[in-house]
Amino acid sequence: MSAPAADALARHAASRPTAPAAVMAGSGRSIDWRTLESRSRRIACRLIESGLRQGDGIAILAENRLEWFEWMWAARRAGLYYTTLSTHWKADEVAYVLGDCGARALFATGSTVAVAAAALAARASSTDCGGVLRVVVDGEAPGFEGLEAFIAAAPAEAVLPTRLEGADFLYSSGTTGRPKGIRRPLEQLAAVDLQRGDLDWKRFDADSVYLSTAPMYHSAPVRWTMQVLGAGGCCVVLERFDAEAALIAIERWRITHAQFVPTMFVRLLRLPDAVRDRHDRSSLRFAIHAAAPCPVEVKRAMIDWWGPIVHEYYSGTEAVGRTSISSAEWLVRPGSVGRPELGTLHIVGEDGAELGPGETGLVCFSGVPRFEYHGDPARTRAAYDAMGRASIGDVGHVDADGYLYLTDRASHMIITGGVNVYPQETENLLIGHPAVADVAVIGVPDAEFGESVKAVVVLREGIEASAALAAELVAWCRARLSGIKCPRSVDFVAELPRTEAGKLMKRLLRDRYALPDQAPLTQLSTRSPG
Repeated sequence: MSAPAADALARHAASRPTAPAAVMAGSGRSIDWRTLESRSRRIACRLIESGLRQGDGIAILAENRLEWFEWMWAARRAGLYYTTLSTHWKADEVAYVLGDCGARALFATGSTVAVAAAALAARASSTDCGGVLRVVVDGEAPGFEGLEAFIAAAPAEAVLPTRLEGADFLYSSGTTGRPKGIRRPLEQLAAVDLQRGDLDWKRFDADSVYLSTAPMYHSAPVRWTMQVLGAGGCCVVLERFDAEAALIAIERWRITHAQFVPTMFVRLLRLPDAVRDRHDRSSLRFAIHAAAPCPVEVKRAMIDWWGPIVHEYYSGTEAVGRTSISSAEWLVRPGSVGRPELGTLHIVGEDGAELGPGETGLVCFSGVPRFEYHGDPARTRAAYDAMGRASIGDVGHVDADGYLYLTDRASHMIITGGVNVYPQETENLLIGHPAVADVAVIGVPDAEFGESVKAVVVLREGIEASAALAAELVAWCRARLSGIKCPRSVDFVAELPRTEAGKLMKRLLRDRYALPDQAPLTQLSTRSPG
């Protein structure tokens, strides 16, 4: 957003001072526009008084709570970047990102301040983290100032200097290694709004009520809630995702827009019929999903249940491009993630040539301002090809009408007996089996084939693992897919390593199976005949 967008907060506060800007779905705790405007302005004033200049950054380590909006708006109004830190990270992971992004202030809570303090102590030996401004809410720790005292030290009518509006400086989820920071110049963001799109489900106004279902440290909640607030809409935030709690929130707060990931759809669909039908959803006009591939049968079931209000977009934290698709379009082209709404789409072969409809290759985009992986020019160069087309590493194809279909991540490819296998198709099939709650398909070392296909399965509650069930899952695949794509072995586990945005951490799974003689992470394993 351009700098005047930060002034939208003041306009909303003036026109609707006591209307709720944000609400916590479970507790009902809320913050009105006048309070959000005042507190964020005073926090911004304190940050500026503390020496933070335009383009400096803050970091936030917090569970879902209302203060997120105070901190993010303060950064925007002070011309600062804000970096979000996962509450699941250990101190060394937090320390890495704090050092990498160069945050000059850190906001924490009573439940995260111990990790925050340990991370800062770890960085202090090699960087100037001793000078990081430290603020905590609902807790205390040496060197941290309480949020209320921090705000109280700023004048009630603080006047902020004119600066470019601040922006997010987010990190990828780290599914393939260390998280990578994505930072665009504020001047570029002032000229180009990468979040906007001329689509009904992205046109927020003062009547919009948006349900945020995921942890606030992920890119989608950060960007979408700020876009809703900028337009004057109200954000309702789930403390944590629970399927029935989401339905309760939709009914209680008269939600108009809500965003989900496919694993949330699966949990919603597996609620008992009595629970699914108990709650009024008549206010909901748009159910938006993204972040991970959605199996065809799961999405079809959601459309059958909720009607043609399900909209999907495909993008990434890097914002190299974006596609989107409505329910009506998807029902004609099941499995597609839509046509471009940001950037020009290209499917590129291994030789760099652009491929035609139906041909599978690397998904690339052009026509969007360049991004950089912060402090990593090699990774940045690898994201672009010689033609300047950018990719986040997905593979797919387009049809004759330009609709994109994703095959998988290039890094997930299995090479078995010299044949390339993309596991997403097999995963999408297995998740439809009535016994399966979650599944990952990976390649594991194989003396004969180089790699063989393995399914790692989480069973639904009440279903017991057995060799017979493993064989049934293999047979289920073989009846529907070519043999080369089917698992040769099945392992049953208690859970899979996923981020709270639903992304599967396949790197961690592959590491566990990296060596042929490594002890398996299994309760039961069965191997099918060739």
